[in-house]
Amino acid sequence: MKIDAARLRHLISAMEKEGCDRETVNKILIKCGISRRDAEQVKLFDYEAEARIIREACDALGDITFGAKAGLSWKVSSSVTGYISKYSKDLREAIENTSRFHEIIDPAVSPTLKLSSNAASFEASWKDAGYSKYHRHTEFLLFGVLSRMRHVTRTDFYPIELRFDHDIRNSAREFEKLAGFPVVFGAESLEIILSHSTLDLPIPTYDLRLREHLTEYGERLLAELPISKLALRSQVEGLLIKSLPSKMLSANDVASSLGMSSSTFARRLKDAGTSFRTIVDELRLDLSKTLMTEGMTLSEISFALGYADQAAFSTAFKRWTGIAPRDFSSKSPAE
Repeated sequence: MKIDAARLRHLISAMEKEGCDRETVNKILIKCGISRRDAEQVKLFDYEAEARIIREACDALGDITFGAKAGLSWKVSSSVTGYISKYSKDLREAIENTSRFHEIIDPAVSPTLKLSSNAASFEASWKDAGYSKYHRHTEFLLFGVLSRMRHVTRTDFYPIELRFDHDIRNSAREFEKLAGFPVVFGAESLEIILSHSTLDLPIPTYDLRLREHLTEYGERLLAELPISKLALRSQVEGLLIKSLPSKMLSANDVASSLGMSSSTFARRLKDAGTSFRTIVDELRLDLSKTLMTEGMTLSEISFALGYADQAAFSTAFKRWTGIAPRDFSSKSPAE
């Protein structure tokens, strides 16, 4: 899954601004599968690599809020949706147009504007739920949306609330201090809550002719997009993440959800160079490291990952990494 590489170059700049030296940035890029030279030249970039870069940057800087900070400094977008927003009449129209054409620039997330009697919600849902495991990247995306809204309206407004559906422990206050308004973790949805008056904010660069021209162009781009078919691994990860923390689905459960027999499911995974057990183990390891940096206790992590008890999780973690989870947690730079 590819996205505009302008965001990659913004992240490099943000890392350096926050204190990463050039050598550290280069090591982060290489670890995530790209060289500095390629980062400066490519037009499209791998979506998952972007998420991993933000995670690595948080660890290198010892700052769990780096993704949010990078999002807040992401203002100018040269994408077709960015220009459509720029020439929209007001913030409400800009949000509606962004939701309409968002797949052109970000095929993993689907945004929607929802209205109630007393507020409005810019809600984002994952088309590919496998990416929801990258919590720092999710924070970058949502704070980036807020920054773009402020930029096009030229108003430093405050939303009523930002809500994230992932949980966090020790660092929630750091995000509120950075934002200057309520930031909620462990919510039911990923969303920005806005007042109705905020939706009415005019956009100074409004141009009806240009907006109509660009929306026509956007419609053509949408029509030319290939039909999205998520990779099997992404589908499996999405189902597993949605089932947690209540249970960890079995291979038979996942195969049934995907409309396959158990043997067909196992064969297709083998053809893709993996297995159900490998996907489960790698997902649990990935999530466990994230949850440790968010201040969750080992007993909470064990429950969140569907283990019967803490001892079972500790045994598995040592098998994966060669060290006990307590030792890993004590060395975590983003804790």
